[in-house]
Amino acid sequence: MPGRERKRIRIMPVLSRRQINVVFVAILLGMLLAALDQTIVSTALPTIVADLGGAGHMSWVVTAYLLAETIATVLAGKFGDLFGRKVIFQISAVVFVGGSAFCGVAQDMLMLVAARVVQGIGAGGLMVTAMALIADVIPLRERGKYQGALGAVFGVTTVVGPTLGGLFTDHLSWRWAFYVNVPIAIIVIAMAAKTIPSVRSEGRPVIDYAGIGLIAAAATTMILALEWGGSEYAWSSPTIIGMFAGSIALFVAFVVVESRATEPMLPMGLFRNSVFTVCSTLSFIVGFAMLGAMTFLPTYLQYVDGVSATASGVRTLPMVAGLFLMSMLSGNMVSRTGRYKMFPIAGGAVMSVGLYLMSTMGASTSTWLESLYMFILGCGIGLSMQVLTIAVQNTVPYADLGTATSGVTFFRTLGSSFGTAIFGTLYSGRLEDRLAEALAQTGVPATVAQNPEALNALDPAQSGPIIAAYADSINYVFQWVVPVAVLGFVVAWLLKEVPLRDSARVAATDVGEGFSPPATDDRVGQLERQISDTMRRARDDRTVLDRVLADSGADVNPSQAWAIGQTHLHVTAKGRAELPAIARQHRMPPEVLEPTFTDLAQAGYARVEGDQVHLTEAGQEQFERVRHAWRQWLDANLDDIARTDPDDRILIDQALNNIATRLVDEHRPA
Repeated sequence: MPGRERKRIRIMPVLSRRQINVVFVAILLGMLLAALDQTIVSTALPTIVADLGGAGHMSWVVTAYLLAETIATVLAGKFGDLFGRKVIFQISAVVFVGGSAFCGVAQDMLMLVAARVVQGIGAGGLMVTAMALIADVIPLRERGKYQGALGAVFGVTTVVGPTLGGLFTDHLSWRWAFYVNVPIAIIVIAMAAKTIPSVRSEGRPVIDYAGIGLIAAAATTMILALEWGGSEYAWSSPTIIGMFAGSIALFVAFVVVESRATEPMLPMGLFRNSVFTVCSTLSFIVGFAMLGAMTFLPTYLQYVDGVSATASGVRTLPMVAGLFLMSMLSGNMVSRTGRYKMFPIAGGAVMSVGLYLMSTMGASTSTWLESLYMFILGCGIGLSMQVLTIAVQNTVPYADLGTATSGVTFFRTLGSSFGTAIFGTLYSGRLEDRLAEALAQTGVPATVAQNPEALNALDPAQSGPIIAAYADSINYVFQWVVPVAVLGFVVAWLLKEVPLRDSARVAATDVGEGFSPPATDDRVGQLERQISDTMRRARDDRTVLDRVLADSGADVNPSQAWAIGQTHLHVTAKGRAELPAIARQHRMPPEVLEPTFTDLAQAGYARVEGDQVHLTEAGQEQFERVRHAWRQWLDANLDDIARTDPDDRILIDQALNNIATRLVDEHRPA
């Protein structure tokens, strides 16, 4: 793709295992905070409405966060390249903790929504820089494992958020769902300052400010029109029609700008790939259904079933169980069979059935039946969710991995924003009329009807019509969302199935891959992730490293090759490596390593002077031989490398040469 910036070189830090684990904990906590706050408020929403009022704006407490997070992920990735990822990670944590504090002290719904926007900006930065920092500090062979774990944490915290929110609401206050972030975020900031190394990219990234601004304005305008239509303004009013027209015009302008941008945030050329187009559509629908359902199910359970906020979170766990069970099952089936098209098709069908069944729930529906319906919906989401990112990564050229991956996750988070907004619009529009009728019939004050605890304390003759109004409103929402799931079922049939790359087979078994937290559009970083997954499979054959060494024609044994790689990896600006630094990384005394480096020096491949080691000309030659052998291995094991777009071949060659160098540096004999 002509005009794209070439990859900027990063000098990677060398960390010990202990340092890597401490850095990972800091990154993990940042990801946990950002993911948790997507859904932690869902069980608290009825209590928030009872306390602050503004039931018509209830969905905006979630939508504002998701929309701000979606846009922030795009900007934070570029700013990380510009200013350093550590700095952006810390700034994002500060913004997040400020937003959380303001959420906790909010005195009205408008202030809460505004604070959630600030919180979402910080969360987006935390998410995208967390994934990028993994690439900065984790050795190549282990990166897939760590990124998969980060993805799993993202998924788990997203879906258990309602239960935690309920615990805080019942036993402390809904405000503590936000206050709890403050001490954890402070710990993250302190740990990041002390442990995360500073890595700066050389050169300045090209930031698509116009494209980012247009998509943000278009999405916000569309969601506002959907939110205000039928409540603040009539659907036929000039305001709503004008907002829809303005949003469409902004989307068109976005497409035009992206078609001409030097480094677009979403290259329009990706849509020429039918797999990317289909998977982005399905990803939007999955986000739409999952976050919409998770936001409003606790509301249904509290108002209609009369359960506490905590119990409403626990009662959504069957949906979570179905989601994770089907994600793992589909991933393992894809890995074994190499076939993936059947799963989004089955997912769309099961999701449609689940949503329809949930539209039939009412006050007389048993707990077991409700749990079954939620489980079915979760199974449908899980069947679809796991394979979408994998299918895209398996199909696009390696040079497009970063933009394609970030594109699919962008559509999922955008779908979550739209889903929550549309769920809220349908719910508020239906509830307003039904609740007015019920209140007129029973004479119950509106403040009582909006408080789940007070409502369920009423005499059944009074509470019955009001509960029926809430049940009818939620059912109405699910009825209207069924066609969206059916659309997903139809679109899934258009998904093209191609043979899986080895790296895709490995990634398919990783449940964290399906949740795909927002990633940067770093194409080389995504390429390294694919190679990491390929290496994980290759590592099952413990002789692969020694076979590469044998094929290199180098006149060194495995321990000498390791010593050469470690010397190259730890070389300082003076052109020498320090033996104590190598020993510290491997958590052993320098004396243990001295015989290996003495042997290297006796073979004429290095000179050892005290604690310092540097390669001789002969040693450098052996290094180049092994690096060349790794490059040949990469060419042979990356299935589509020969089909790379010629315009991106320079990028890929540079990336593979850099990766081959790192494979020599990280070489460990079997």
